Amino acid sequence: MQFQKFAVGLLVFLAATLTFSQDVKTDYDHQADFTRYRTYHWERVQTSNPLWQQRVQDAVDKELASKGWQRTDSGGDVALVAVGATHNQNEYQTFYNGMPGWGWRGFGDTATTTVSTYLIGTLVVDIYDNNTRKLLWRGAASDTLSDKAEKNEGKLNKAVDKMFNHFPPSGKD
Repeated sequence: MQFQKFAVGLLVFLAATLTFSQDVKTDYDHQADFTRYRTYHWERVQTSNPLWQQRVQDAVDKELASKGWQRTDSGGDVALVAVGATHNQNEYQTFYNGMPGWGWRGFGDTATTTVSTYLIGTLVVDIYDNNTRKLLWRGAASDTLSDKAEKNEGKLNKAVDKMFNHFPPSGKD
């Protein structure tokens, strides 16, 4: 009985850990020659909270500068657009108690389901060729948000770091 409680607790913990891990994905035009691009400018940064617009810009600027790219006020080789959004996510957890094991009534005697709501933040960064207006690269990151701005800023920096970890893509495929 003690082992069953431990196993159920471990499964709940692992599920929660997997649910709340940061999700970062990137994609790019495999025909683009990224060695041609070295300067960029910001077209737009859109977030629901104006304080985060500068934070997003700063995080991306830092990563691109570390790759040798230079920011210009306008007319860069590429144009950047970043969009940040938030949404609520519900998680349902059902706990069974009573007689352990599967029976004709299911798993245990009674079930209790609770709903937890979490705020999820998503950031999408697009890089366009400034001459052709063709999308060259896209990075997207999602993570649960805290009620503390400092914690969320750390998550933002970590997400942008992961996003640009293998940037620029190495040559044409």
